[in-house]
Amino acid sequence: MPVSGPEFKQALASWASGVTIVTSRADTRVQGMTVSAFSSVSLDPPLILVCADLQSTTHELIQQSKMLSISVLEQSQSALSNRFASKQDEHRRFEGLECRDGATGCPRVPGAIAWLDCRVVQAVAAGDHVLYVAEVVELEIGRGEPLIYFRGRYARITPT
Repeated sequence: MPVSGPEFKQALASWASGVTIVTSRADTRVQGMTVSAFSSVSLDPPLILVCADLQSTTHELIQQSKMLSISVLEQSQSALSNRFASKQDEHRRFEGLECRDGATGCPRVPGAIAWLDCRVVQAVAAGDHVLYVAEVVELEIGRGEPLIYFRGRYARITPT
């Protein structure tokens, strides 16, 4: 019996994940999107994996520039996560944000707890997404606790 989309989504919602905003720049165009499908791949060289929806404008810029920046969101940044996840007003996502660029020229979201600037080394088509494997060329570690997404809502962790 085939697995339905809603059933699959519900099962995956049982996996708690951190929340990131992935940004890219191509020429004068800048775009970003909320991503929870992010993970480490390798320590040597330092590689990460980001999954991007084929319909996203951020994916288009990553394809063009082969560069991206990942901002790992802090637990108080759920509104920012929602802003970058919404398909409405995509052109307004950066309004009022004082981002600074990392080594790749891609914007870093202020207030995050970590930033990774990356160069794409491989892109793999996978259903309605593209899997980007990227080498970390610069990083910075901030402070705070991570924003967590679990079963369709934001959560906080309590360190033990």
